[in-house]
Amino acid sequence: QVQLVESGGGLVQPGGSLKLSCATSRSIFSIYGMGWYRQAPGRQRELVAFVASGGTTNYADSVKGRFTISRDNAKNTVYLQMNSLKPEDTAVYYCNAGLVTSTARINYWGQGTQVTVSS
Repeated sequence: QVQLVESGGGLVQPGGSLKLSCATSRSIFSIYGMGWYRQAPGRQRELVAFVASGGTTNYADSVKGRFTISRDNAKNTVYLQMNSLKPEDTAVYYCNAGLVTSTARINYWGQGTQVTVSS
């Protein structure tokens, strides 16, 4: 069974920083793209940032310049460094491992971690 273990959420004041971590198995981490999604109350889940197995990154426009996604291949862990946080960043953040093949699209999800930005 594939597991994505997240950590690092919490309460932070506007302008503050948090770092999320997501660890998985080597067999997943070595070939899957890894990403972070978020879902705020009453809204659809949205992509925040993504890093391909080869290292290419992609960000939502709303977080560009503030968030950085990175992957540590030695630890099979992906990180999301979040700086200059805003109240609108408040959401449950989910780690994702995704793979697209010629015949299937495979996704695994973490359990989610709450990020609350409030004074």
